[in-house]
Amino acid sequence: MGNKRLFDDVARVASGAAGAFGGFRSRMEGELRDQAERFLSRMNLVTREEYEVVAALAQKARAEQEILAERVAALEARLSPEKPAPSAKAAPKPRRPKS
Repeated sequence: MGNKRLFDDVARVASGAAGAFGGFRSRMEGELRDQAERFLSRMNLVTREEYEVVAALAQKARAEQEILAERVAALEARLSPEKPAPSAKAAPKPRRPKS
């Protein structure tokens, strides 16, 4: 009977210690999470939603730019159907001052 009582006491102490460590662990996790959130908020990072909005805007702008580039090329081709050959004249040589 003495051994059973001793084991019950040891089990009760161990259970109490486990509960205390569990509470300590959850408290430390909460503190670390709060510290990490404060650190990240000071870094002024963008959120995933903000990033996705800007990425979508950039993709739309790039698509519009490509369409406009094609339209400009088509208009230039329509204005000058034949590209003139580069002139055979060489650029005039700069004159040297008479000494």
